[in-house]
Parts: sequence; structure tokens; C-alpha cells
Amino acid sequence: MNPTDPPNRCRLVLIAPPDAAPARLVAALAGGDVASLILPAWRMDDDAFQRQAEAVAPAAQAQGVAVMVAGDARIAMRAKADGLHLETGKSALADAVARHQPKLMVGAGGAATRDEALELGEARPDYLFFGRFGYDNKPEPHPRNLRLGRWWAEMIQIPCIVLGGSAIDSALAVAETGVDFVALASAVF
Repeated sequence: MNPTDPPNRCRLVLIAPPDAAPARLVAALAGGDVASLILPAWRMDDDAFQRQAEAVAPAAQAQGVAVMVAGDARIAMRAKADGLHLETGKSALADAVARHQPKLMVGAGGAATRDEALELGEARPDYLFFGRFGYDNKPEPHPRNLRLGRWWAEMIQIPCIVLGGSAIDSALAVAETGVDFVALASAVF
């Protein structure tokens, strides 16, 4: 490796839990090499979600952490977030990529098979996410997500994120697959 090559390491993505106060989210960013924070709306109405995104985005960005708003481009743009995370089909994803890149990063989730992942990848998102928010209730990562992440990382250039489990050491199992990012929620919060 020469000094101009980027380090080959798996970085951390945090997923905000339901009802997390902005101060708690920002404090969690100091816990390691956090690349980004995904903000799902969970059960919040649009106004509450907007307030959370506007409170968290500048503080996270000041720490070098990209903020991805899940599911709502208007809120992402109003909050001056870095990107938009979508759990949608190829057509809607392609539309979002065409409308919002390069102003916003556009990431995709929701693929449970190789075929679904490849279909989403054809829309050229900035990353693909394997796992489902709120489904990290076991200590270890879901085996299917690990298999998909390993396969994707070996075959495709688009970065991927794999959801870890509820134990902090589940991040190691994800990192060993060669993926770019491990996502943690319940293990941190």
C-alpha cells in the first residue's frame, strides 16, 4: 500500500433509535469512527421529524459525520442533511437518484436477495443497505445480511452497509465480510 491509498477499513454507521433525543444522538457520534448517521422517522409526524433532523444535522456534520434522512427528501433538504435513505423499488429509487444527486447522496435498502440487490444497484445509488431498521434484536447479525454483504463487496463497486446485531462485537463479524460499513443501532443505543 502506498501513502495515497485510502485505508481499507470498515467504518461505522449509526441508526437513530425511536424517540432518541438529539443530544443523545450527537453524543453517540464520539464513540468511534462514525461515518454517518441514518435518521429514520419511526413514528414521528413530519414536524417532529423535521425538528429532529434540523437539530442533529449541523452538530453531526461539525464532527465530520454525514447525516442521512430516511424516506423524506423534503426534510433532508430543509435540514441540510447530506443524503436520503430510501427503502423502495428500482423505479422510485432511479427517480430519486435522477432528482437529487449530486445535491444529496441517495442510499437504498430493502433488498433481501441478490436479484433485488442487483436491481436496486442498476439505479446507481451511493450505497446499498442490507438489513432492516429495528431488526437488530439478536446479538449476532442476520446470516442472510452477512452473505449478501460479502457477495456484494466482492462483486460490486457501489459501497454497502450491513446491519450488525444487538451486541457491540457483532460489528467485527460484519467487518470480516469485507463490506465498507457496519450499521449499529441497539448495540450502541
